[in-house]
Amino acid sequence: MSTSRRTLLAATAGGLAAAGMATAAPAHAAGGRPAREFFGRLADGTRVDRWTLANGGTRMAVLSYGGIVQSLELPDRRGRYANVSLGFGTLEEYVASSPYFGALIGRYGNRIAAGRFTLDGQSYQLPLNDGPNTLHGGTQGFDKRVWDVEPFTAGSDVGLTLRYVSGDGEMGYPGALSVRVDYTLTRDGDWRIDYTATTTKATVVNLTSHVYYNLAGEGSGGVYDHELTLDAARYTPVDATLIPTGELAPVAGTPFDFRRGKAIGADIRDSHQQLLYGQGIDHNFVLDKGSTRLPERVATVREPRSGRSMSIATTEPGLQFYSGNFLDGSFAGTSDRVYRQGDGFCLETQHFPDSPNHPSFPSTVLRPGDTYRTTTVHSFG
Repeated sequence: MSTSRRTLLAATAGGLAAAGMATAAPAHAAGGRPAREFFGRLADGTRVDRWTLANGGTRMAVLSYGGIVQSLELPDRRGRYANVSLGFGTLEEYVASSPYFGALIGRYGNRIAAGRFTLDGQSYQLPLNDGPNTLHGGTQGFDKRVWDVEPFTAGSDVGLTLRYVSGDGEMGYPGALSVRVDYTLTRDGDWRIDYTATTTKATVVNLTSHVYYNLAGEGSGGVYDHELTLDAARYTPVDATLIPTGELAPVAGTPFDFRRGKAIGADIRDSHQQLLYGQGIDHNFVLDKGSTRLPERVATVREPRSGRSMSIATTEPGLQFYSGNFLDGSFAGTSDRVYRQGDGFCLETQHFPDSPNHPSFPSTVLRPGDTYRTTTVHSFG
């Protein structure tokens, strides 16, 4: 954390409740063991908890249901806090019809064409939940599972370890997949996600996080004035059902060129066919760095009014940028304000959509004896 941010936090520690956060202001400036509270019960009686953790000026609330980040609270340039993550106030709302607000996504993030793929000569059929395709794992993906959660402290870092075992054949995927995801808040207020998984049979895996961000504050309106820089000279065009065609197309000369930075909404109303397919941007970007062993920075977002910013570093080769196109006024969030088109955006680090059906894409196959590992780090300013 910068010296100026530490000074700002200290100077404003007594008045942080004004932004709708808990009144225990000192928790924002220093880490402590994560706290658990009851959040609700599913129809079958399963208990769902909410965990609150804070460190380095960042505070999060995480649900055991879906690994959902219910809130992410950050200061603006004047030290005033706001929740910058879209979401609901009750478990019932998440269960009823959430568009993946804040959730952990698996077993396969993004889309698989017709819900079908072939692996080692065996064909597999997944449930269809996005028109003719499978989206984010199927009708009962990891976003709808209750995870085992354990808090931890590691030096000056605090966090949560989430575990889930997806049985052989769950949602049609082969192999029993044992998943561990660590959410860590560092002493500098960074949010790090470490994903690991092992399997009993060859399978496909693509895990990601589906937080909808609005750095001006949840429920504050549109995000089209947020300035995005994205290190990607290519992207994967899609067909009318948002399945990649297999082409890696250049962003140069298109609305998809964010290499030098521009407002999210600068070209959102362009007549480009890809924007018409997605009703905005809902596309995978091919990161210039490719897959890496350690996280490298690939994107930065700045919100001009509040001064808040977020940068993302990842080991993944792709990033799905979604400009909130399908928010249509059907949901009211934790602020009780309705979410409309463009009121939030997602930056989902990932392997490419429909990779099992595109041999030229980076492989998402995981085999017994191997370990799936990816890391993404969000840094806030």
